[in-house]
Amino acid sequence: MEACEGSGNISHEDAAETAIAAPPEAIDLRRELSETHVAEVLDQLDRELVGLAPVKARIRQIAALLLVDRVRRRLGLSSETPTLHMSFTGNPGTGKTTVALRMAEILHKLGFVRKGHLVSVTRDDLVGQYIGHTAPKTKEILKKAMGGVLFIDEAYYLYRQENERDYGQEAIEILLQVMENQREDLVVILAGYAERMDRFFRSNPGFRSRIAHHIDFPDYSDGELMAIGETMLTAQNYHFSPEGAAAFQNYIKMRREQPHFANARSIRNAIDRMRLRHANRHFASDMPVSIEDLVTIDEADVLASRVFSGGLVSEREPE
Repeated sequence: MEACEGSGNISHEDAAETAIAAPPEAIDLRRELSETHVAEVLDQLDRELVGLAPVKARIRQIAALLLVDRVRRRLGLSSETPTLHMSFTGNPGTGKTTVALRMAEILHKLGFVRKGHLVSVTRDDLVGQYIGHTAPKTKEILKKAMGGVLFIDEAYYLYRQENERDYGQEAIEILLQVMENQREDLVVILAGYAERMDRFFRSNPGFRSRIAHHIDFPDYSDGELMAIGETMLTAQNYHFSPEGAAAFQNYIKMRREQPHFANARSIRNAIDRMRLRHANRHFASDMPVSIEDLVTIDEADVLASRVFSGGLVSEREPE
C-alpha cells in the first residue's frame, strides 16, 4: 500500500539520497595524512636535517592545522583561506631554505598552492637601481612564484630608512598588496637574523600583520654539527679516521668562536677543504694508495686548517 503524499514517510530512493549527502560520522585524520603524502614530506625533513627539534615540531603543528582545515573546507565547515605567510628567523646555515622547500611541498599536497615550487630571492632580485626599474623586477619575481612559495632571504635589506633615494619601499608596497590580495595563490616566507627581522617588522607593520607563523631556527650544537659533517662525508663515500674525528670535534669548537660562522654551511665548506687537502696529501706522496686511503679523512687533513693557526679574519679565507 503506497504512502499518502505529505504523510511524512520517506521512499527508498529519498533515503538513499539522504545517506549519500550526509557527512561521515567520523573522519580518520591519520588516513587523510597518509593519502595526501604529507607524512612522507615530514619524514624526509627528519632525515635530511639533523636536530632542529622545535622547528620540526612547529612544521608538524602547521601541517596538522592545514590538514584539519582542508577537511573542514571539504565538509563546508570553513570557506576562508587561512593566512599562510611565514617568518623564519635564525643564523645562517640553520636549514631555513630546506624547511621552506618542504613547506612548499606540504602546502601543495594539501591543496593550498597550485604548484608547490619554491622561488628563493634576495633584495637584488626585487629592487632596481633606477626609477621605474623596481616594479617590473618585483612583478616578474612574483609572477614566477605564483602558485608556490616566495622565499625572501635577509628580507630586512628591502628597507633602508637611511637612504631616501632607495627603491626598496616600492618593492615592499607591491609585496604587501600581493600578500593580501592574492594569498590564495602565493605564500611568502621572510627570512633573516632574528634581531634585524624584529626591527624590520617594527618599521613595516604591514608585514607583521600579514605573517601568521613565526618560526625561530636555533644554532646547531657541537654534537649536531659533528653529525652533519659525518653525514656529508658519508654521502660522498668518505669517513673520518678516529684521529680525524677527534681533530674535527676540536675544529668545530674553535670555528664556532671565529668570524662568519654559519652552522651547517661552515661545516660544508670545511668538508670541501678537507677533501682538497686529503687529495693533495696523497698526490704528493710517492707511496701507492689503497681504497681505504682514498676514503679516509685523517687528522692531518683537518689540522691544516687556518682555524688551528691563528684563526680566520675574513670570510674569504679558506677554513
